[in-house]
Amino acid sequence: MALLSFEFMRKAFLAVIFIAGIAPMLGVFLVIRRQSLMADTLSHVSLAGVALGFFFNLNPNLTTLIVVVIAAILLEYLQSMYRSYAEISIAILMAGGLALALVLMNLSGGNSATSIQSYLFGSIVTITTQQVVLLGILFVVTEILFFLFKRPMYVLTFDEDTAHVDGLPIHGMSMLFNVLTGVAIAVMIPIAGALLISAIIVLPAAISMRIGKSFNAVILISIVIGLIGMLGGLTSSFYLDTPPGATITLVFIALFLLVNLFKQLIIVVQRKQRINQ
Repeated sequence: MALLSFEFMRKAFLAVIFIAGIAPMLGVFLVIRRQSLMADTLSHVSLAGVALGFFFNLNPNLTTLIVVVIAAILLEYLQSMYRSYAEISIAILMAGGLALALVLMNLSGGNSATSIQSYLFGSIVTITTQQVVLLGILFVVTEILFFLFKRPMYVLTFDEDTAHVDGLPIHGMSMLFNVLTGVAIAVMIPIAGALLISAIIVLPAAISMRIGKSFNAVILISIVIGLIGMLGGLTSSFYLDTPPGATITLVFIALFLLVNLFKQLIIVVQRKQRINQ
């Protein structure tokens, strides 16, 4: 393939393979726990980290990581305070993160606003070797944590009361999951963009839940869907000369629509069969 002759495309393909092994897995837990907006919240808060880096003339990737981890911990604290109104914590953090980002951008001058645009939309074709290595490390860590805490997280995800009765540290586990999600978002944002990262996390999970019949099947299918969408979107963006992050998102949306259309057709056919019987 001609696109593999370019070094930046080889790095991009390696990056999307790692992302496809990280994002959908986290997305399944987020969707089942009804925390889909958490990814969107942390991605918006990350802009405050980027702006903070430019304001203090520090590495934006480092400040983004710090801010997102703090936000992930704060999110768990706010959700414990407003247990019956979890959306309040999301609204507070999202509004606060965007407000802080706008203030810091204004204080930093016009150059920072231009630089922050690259974090808004990402640029997977300009990925560096260091970013690929970080994604690889995060991929390994995520897989190890998944296999170590698969059963406890399963119980926590589906029945928090049962997890509490079993003596599981539900707040500690939930906070660890939030932090891992925050770290993943912080690492992936320079590549996928703050505005699109939540779609890359949530959509493969949403698609797989329409296909899989068990938890393990949903996890596996979400990773496969993630690979298909990421690789298909990246390849399409190369030949169509379109933004990679946006193209990947549109591929996921197309897959989502096709899967749901196929499911509806199956339901219609089954109904007709029952009527004919």
